Amino acid sequence: MTAKNDIHIEARQVSKSYFIGKKEVRVLQDVNWRIKRGSWTALLGASGSGKTTLLNLLGTLERPDAGNVICQGIDYKNLSNRQAAKFRTSSIGFIFQSYQMLPELTVLENVALPAMINSVSGGEYKRRAEELLCRVGLADRLKHRPDELSGGEQQRAAIARALINKPSLILADEPTGNLDSKTGTGILDLFRQLHDERSGRTIIMITHDEKVASLSDSIATLADGRIMV
Repeated sequence: MTAKNDIHIEARQVSKSYFIGKKEVRVLQDVNWRIKRGSWTALLGASGSGKTTLLNLLGTLERPDAGNVICQGIDYKNLSNRQAAKFRTSSIGFIFQSYQMLPELTVLENVALPAMINSVSGGEYKRRAEELLCRVGLADRLKHRPDELSGGEQQRAAIARALINKPSLILADEPTGNLDSKTGTGILDLFRQLHDERSGRTIIMITHDEKVASLSDSIATLADGRIMV
């Protein structure tokens, strides 16, 4: 049995629906899920099963219709939108399949942006961004624009950006989905390094690839609106 203080984030009886016209489409139904602190968890499920919706709820990007999401002892329902945004910026790092890089900014500026929003001093956020970009193998790409980078390089930059505020929780949505096999393997090597640091950082990764999922500590499947572990 996992001790209560070993749980990093938990969904309790979480439900979420959307409306298409007047038709209600229930995506999540009474989801109960506990994620151990410092673990790497893979989330599998068919296309349209609600994986991204669940990740958004865990990351405060959306709110459930019913139920509770509790992260580090904080119940999201007690947070205002402003408080949720502050918590998200300081405690959660997001990595998306589509990279989400701002084209008008340099790679260094893209990576530093969350730290700037989090009121980190100018010299410090630049130092952190440069250090992280060196770590992910982009030391020679600091002044490049995103469109001058390959897909794999953009994803590496996105991982650096996710780490800039030293978050305790990483939420990754198909981070290798748009990459070829060789490039994807390189990205997964970075995740392995992050996990092997044993820093207490928790990783939740959506994937459709069972080989990718096999690298994690545990695998959960989302089906019929519920988590199967």
